[in-house]
Amino acid sequence: MKELKIWKDDPWLEPWKKDIWRLHEKCVIRRDEIAGYGNPLSDAVNGHLFYGAFVLPGEGVVFREWAPNATDLYLLCDANGWKRNEEYAFRYIGNGNWELFLSEGVMQHGDLFKWLLCWDGGEGERIPAYARRVVQDSGTKLFAAQLWFPEEYRWRCDSWKIPGEPLIYEAHIGMSSELPEVAGFDFFRENVIPRIKNLGYNTLQLMALQEHPYYGSFGYQVSNFFAVSSRFGTPEELKALVDEAHSQDIAVVMDIVHSHSVSNELEGLSRFDGSEDLYFHKGERGYHNAWGSRCFDYGKEEVLRFLLSNCKYWLDEFRLDGFRFDGVTSMLYTHHGLEMDFCGYESYFNRALDDDAIVYLSLANMLVKEINPTAFTIAEDVSGMPGLAAPFQSGGVGFDFRMSMGVADLWIKWIKERRDEDWDVGELYYELTRKRADEKTVSYAECHDQAMVGDKTIIFRLLDSEMYHSMHKSISSITLDRAIALHKMIRLVTLATSGSGYLNFMGNEFGHPEWIDFPREGNGWSFNYARRQWSLALDKDLKYSWLLCFDREMIMMVSKRGILNFHPELLYEHRERQILIFRRGSLLFAFNFSPVISYSSFEIPAPSGKYRVVLDSDSPDFGGFGRNDIDVDHFTFEKEGASVLSLYLPSRSSLVLENEHM
Repeated sequence: MKELKIWKDDPWLEPWKKDIWRLHEKCVIRRDEIAGYGNPLSDAVNGHLFYGAFVLPGEGVVFREWAPNATDLYLLCDANGWKRNEEYAFRYIGNGNWELFLSEGVMQHGDLFKWLLCWDGGEGERIPAYARRVVQDSGTKLFAAQLWFPEEYRWRCDSWKIPGEPLIYEAHIGMSSELPEVAGFDFFRENVIPRIKNLGYNTLQLMALQEHPYYGSFGYQVSNFFAVSSRFGTPEELKALVDEAHSQDIAVVMDIVHSHSVSNELEGLSRFDGSEDLYFHKGERGYHNAWGSRCFDYGKEEVLRFLLSNCKYWLDEFRLDGFRFDGVTSMLYTHHGLEMDFCGYESYFNRALDDDAIVYLSLANMLVKEINPTAFTIAEDVSGMPGLAAPFQSGGVGFDFRMSMGVADLWIKWIKERRDEDWDVGELYYELTRKRADEKTVSYAECHDQAMVGDKTIIFRLLDSEMYHSMHKSISSITLDRAIALHKMIRLVTLATSGSGYLNFMGNEFGHPEWIDFPREGNGWSFNYARRQWSLALDKDLKYSWLLCFDREMIMMVSKRGILNFHPELLYEHRERQILIFRRGSLLFAFNFSPVISYSSFEIPAPSGKYRVVLDSDSPDFGGFGRNDIDVDHFTFEKEGASVLSLYLPSRSSLVLENEHM
């Protein structure tokens, strides 16, 4: 049996050797079945170049669809009054495929259309599975495909810097305006990208790009996988946004949803040609009861080709730099990870494992690297399955990063359940650095999940009602002093201990107030909480500006020094004193989590050299008390044969120093 490196990296995987090998071989076989032995996978997954609608210059328009259960298929559009007409009937061309050709002039750029599919015992209007543009009628609220063939977009930026260690700004286009409205790509390009650049983040992660019928789903109930959500603008406007980000050396990755599909039939793929299992599993397994959506059958070759083609389309068409795959836990297991406690390796490698889903994810990662070797992928997985972010050649699934989802849960639990005096820095350091050596992770203190109604952001948990009346700088509040201090410390220690990347959700950098609540019947369809109040952070009289300033300095500090290339090295921890000190690269991080005790002339072991302060969370610029003189240089000295550094560590503060000799 071939030896794979993943077992050498983690001897605890030895009992599961056969399972890992079986999945590895199954993927290799599947790849060769799709692409042919020795051929590039990317050459074999081009459904988006065959299905859908295509203009043949000087001839007309050709439409194609895969609907093997259909008995007839018609085009509905303005030209035929949206009624069944034999002149607009598709012809069957074999292998479940249908085709229609219309001569030039019958339909124009911008025209709306749908399919009418007929099957034994029924019929239904459908939107093409490969539709590249889908729009919603403002009156009827119904969706339709739109013929979209504008002039080809001319890219301006042909080269940009791909970050080795992503500092990710997670964002939602629609809620990026301060006004109660749905913002667009152009607004985001002109107003938000400069903010991201100014803050120092090097990666933009865009949510909700794929078309979804319900705005309040945050984009996670996708109906049209190849269509840019028209709520935010045109495909060309998205390209301009990506182009601008690249010109600022900001990589752009997309939240891609291949874990499930909306159950809607009129807008989505469910019962597309009358059959229950065209794209999805038969029976109960084809439905995700917790999400109210449909579950893909990753064992069907047509489904694999559809999803892989979708990956290729987004990468090629929009020059994206990778994907964050949503809902990976739901894909990995037939139980979708619901109400499961993943507490041992037997939790991963058991009969609930979905082999076909793992094969798909492995193929998707192969495909991304074939198309763009510098692109990267991130897995959103709460289970912690070993090998998910290990190279395929080593026996892994092939993701470049995995989300460190337990970190955000840890902060919620501690803020809710522990007194500040009971925060155990030893346990904290262990939990923050407990990552697999063979995988890279993206850590975050909070993402969009914690900002949603039903949950709370860190600042909201710390402040609660005082958020509404204590944020002016003229107001003194012990509660707010604590919240400001911990908000900075939590984010800094999370970033400083992160695996190889860090993520922040749009607005959380300055402690955006309240929660996110999209327009819905329960709130009177209000946009009031589905927006970002940027002006709060720009108002120098409000304390939000302190948090914004700290986040910018923190991100810039890490970005300029590339410290995520190095592993954290613990120098000192004292659980009773609540002091945690470690170094990473040239930087030394010192945290005093004690809410009441400051330590003067505190001696700690440190590499010899001259140290200067590069970040002090207690600085008045960040809402602190200025208890340290940041202009003072610190020098190590020898004591009992060891190199020692003496520091003043004020209560509930953090200090970052750089060794100028490293």
